[in-house]
Amino acid sequence: MRRKLVAGNWKMHGGIAQNRELLAAIVAGTKTVQDADFAVCVPYPYLFQAQSLLRDTSIQWGAQNVSQHEKGAYTGEVSTAMLLDFGCRYAIIGHSERRALYGENDDTVALKFAAALQAGLTPILCLGETLDQREANVTEQVVARQLDAVIESVGIAALSRAVLAYEPVWAIGTGRTATPGQAQEVHAFLRGRIAAHDAGVAAPVKILYGGSVKADNAAELFAMPDIDGGLVGGASLVADEFIAICRAAGAGSR
Repeated sequence: MRRKLVAGNWKMHGGIAQNRELLAAIVAGTKTVQDADFAVCVPYPYLFQAQSLLRDTSIQWGAQNVSQHEKGAYTGEVSTAMLLDFGCRYAIIGHSERRALYGENDDTVALKFAAALQAGLTPILCLGETLDQREANVTEQVVARQLDAVIESVGIAALSRAVLAYEPVWAIGTGRTATPGQAQEVHAFLRGRIAAHDAGVAAPVKILYGGSVKADNAAELFAMPDIDGGLVGGASLVADEFIAICRAAGAGSR
């Protein structure tokens, strides 16, 4: 059985005092959960704080984005080497908000994925469709295109060092959630598409669900055979909610 992973995506939220309180609560609340892995992906300014507070705990940390460039005249960008300076393990790549708001296309996402892998980071590759695309019944075509762009760039074996996250765009920050059955269908499709290249890569790869995961739906989602945890947005900012999701993952890994 694949070990589940719950990763919090704080997005553009946080503050030094509230971060300290939130992280302390999460560390304490997950201390007895032995059968899953946990991480928080925080805004760049708080990476030092996350490193300082989490380095001797079971909680990993990471960033919400990373540049495809190693260094140079790229004002406002952050490189993989900079993330490594702060002990990051993970980097979210290709989140739907980056694609929609900042124009990141499949080629750019593939370059960022490759840069993260080359540096030794674990990319969390986000894939997902909009409401219009779901209603047009092209969900599989959309996520296949997004996945294939990365496979064509770095090869199928690279996915063994990455995590995938299916995030239906219509269920992010809207309060709407794909039913466990809807999510499972897409997760199974993604695993099957990877298996068509290499079954040995497909079987162990983690595929997280990332669309309004909450304490009251986590257990049902995590019970699905191809859902290996969650990429959690708003609920990761509420200690009790995030801890409950983490506990659901731990129970679902047994």
